[in-house]
Amino acid sequence: MTVIGFVSRYPPVHCGIAEYTKFLVSALRSLNPKLKLYVFSTNEAYKESYEDELGVKVIPCFKRFETNYSEFLNKLAEVDGVDILHVQHEYGIFGEDRQVIDALLQAKEERLVKKNVITMHTVDHPYTERKLTLKFQASLNDVDAIIVHSALQEFELQMQNVESSRINRIPHGTLINPYLRYTKGYLSKSLGLNEDEFKGIILAIPGFLRKDKGVDVLFEALKLIEDMKFTLILAGEPQDKGLHELVTRSSEYRTILIERYLSSDEILRVVALADAIVLPYKDRKGAYAVSGILHLSMGGLKPIIGSRTPRLIELYQFAPDMTVPPNNPKELANKIRWLVDNYDYAVAYMSELYSYAARTQWIRMAYRHLRLYRSLLEN
Repeated sequence: MTVIGFVSRYPPVHCGIAEYTKFLVSALRSLNPKLKLYVFSTNEAYKESYEDELGVKVIPCFKRFETNYSEFLNKLAEVDGVDILHVQHEYGIFGEDRQVIDALLQAKEERLVKKNVITMHTVDHPYTERKLTLKFQASLNDVDAIIVHSALQEFELQMQNVESSRINRIPHGTLINPYLRYTKGYLSKSLGLNEDEFKGIILAIPGFLRKDKGVDVLFEALKLIEDMKFTLILAGEPQDKGLHELVTRSSEYRTILIERYLSSDEILRVVALADAIVLPYKDRKGAYAVSGILHLSMGGLKPIIGSRTPRLIELYQFAPDMTVPPNNPKELANKIRWLVDNYDYAVAYMSELYSYAARTQWIRMAYRHLRLYRSLLEN
């Protein structure tokens, strides 16, 4: 029986990486119920080990930005051997130093694990303002395998002399939205909204409300199309005080605000309720990542308008005409107006992206993970 241990944040912690890990674990469990799965998690939500509803043992054993992984190694030694130890890495969780890689190497040296894998959810370019991240990325040759989600990330690591044989590109998983057949009335009620408040086309921007989501750009764009009938749903937990103040003044833009943390299931309902998703992202300088919200939106089979930024590279690849330059309210307003005037055409135009959504369903991505694990264990 193959034993896989994940090192990651995990729900109920409010974090995209936590949700990603749970989606992956669930898909792996569906593929092979005989897999033995552990999650070595941060201790932000719980201090004691427990078994979740998927039958996965969750072991809290390190803190965010940990500098000493001795407790993690002790907990790892207590389980009955791990074949694959897989870190879901994000600089906002593990910091910029290489302590987590040193812990992986020590675990392997002590024969607590057979092979180590790390998924780099963000890969930094030399233009990054976080200079220590480049030293961290230089140390990736010390692990057995690296997973990235986009070609941009793959090529960037190669340019930084990470061995190409270690790099595996496995796209972010996609969940085809289970709420697509539900009525707007049902979805509105389930989210605590009043369907009678909706006017015209429903636009939504789901997920954490941060500066980099481009909400300010969207509001500027909406000022330019005040003659149109539309309703904007802003759905997510504000993570910036200035943005919070901007959002709370947003009633003049015909905005419905769901100002709280939304589970993935709730985000799926928001996406199913909307007629179109708007993602006017501004990316961090010198950082390559892939948007989990984009994949949740893709699974809704609705038109998506987004900025031409690395996080939305897949939207640019498969539906380039639905993208606009970042930080450009005028172009964004023009694209929204075009979408409203040509909605049926826009839905048809998105078919290539919808096909990509089907190809990247979580069950398929989990199979690719399993194939990589088996290949590592055979060598």
